[in-house]
Amino acid sequence: MERLKIAVQKSGRLSEKSLGLISEAGIKLDNGDRKLISQSSNFPIEILFLRDDDIPQYVADGVADIGIVGENVIWEKKFEIPIVEKLGFAKCRLSLAIAKSIDYTGVQYFNGKKIATSYPNILSKFLTDNNIKAEIHEISGSVEIAPGIGLADSIFDIVSSGSTLISNGLREVEIVVKSEAVICSTKKLSDSKQKILDKLIFRLRAVQKAEKNKYVVLNAPYDKIELIKEIIPGMKSPTVVPLVKEGWCSVHSVLQENDFWEVIDKLQECGAEGILVIPIEKMIV
Repeated sequence: MERLKIAVQKSGRLSEKSLGLISEAGIKLDNGDRKLISQSSNFPIEILFLRDDDIPQYVADGVADIGIVGENVIWEKKFEIPIVEKLGFAKCRLSLAIAKSIDYTGVQYFNGKKIATSYPNILSKFLTDNNIKAEIHEISGSVEIAPGIGLADSIFDIVSSGSTLISNGLREVEIVVKSEAVICSTKKLSDSKQKILDKLIFRLRAVQKAEKNKYVVLNAPYDKIELIKEIIPGMKSPTVVPLVKEGWCSVHSVLQENDFWEVIDKLQECGAEGILVIPIEKMIV
């Protein structure tokens, strides 16, 4: 049986989130003891566990059909491989940071400075685009300590919460790019493997849509239904079921997680009672 080969980071948060998403999509993997290769028993895929820096190369060469990796890794490796799906997790930014005691006046501050980074290619492009001449000092790991030990004047690194910068006496001054986890694909994907990929993405989207939405059940007076429909229109329209109590009905609909509390407040203003909010396991539209 032909299988779609997927390159996944062998450890770390991105790996855990990637495998968790695949599992939520109903795909079973035998990856005990972190095998280098794991096959699914109920879906035609095979997982290759790799270093994140190696994933773009494996995909570009066709050793892996697709890869789940941060956009920043693809940009840094300078591989022109298609991104077929953005996954919305492992979000971060690559930023320039300097000592918090320095009075920052703008991007020209970096002219003539030494910048420590693990992403020299992305940084070099940014500096060229802004006509800045700086010395790039490439290091791997613990980039944030470089200014403190006199190795560099500033750093260019991944920033998520910013707590690591603060703990090292640094502050973020320029966001260069924003990144998230994506599915990248080889250009050599066969028709049969493309069909498997389409089915996989369909499942992953169903899981992610469910995570962003909630199922709502509430009781409301019939004369408020039109107002409630405007507040929670649902995927097409809400389901309205009459109650034994005259003049009242039960309304079933879907709302987005981001709008949750604002919507609940509006529903209560319309006389809604007995509001139940239920997680959705899968959502197919």
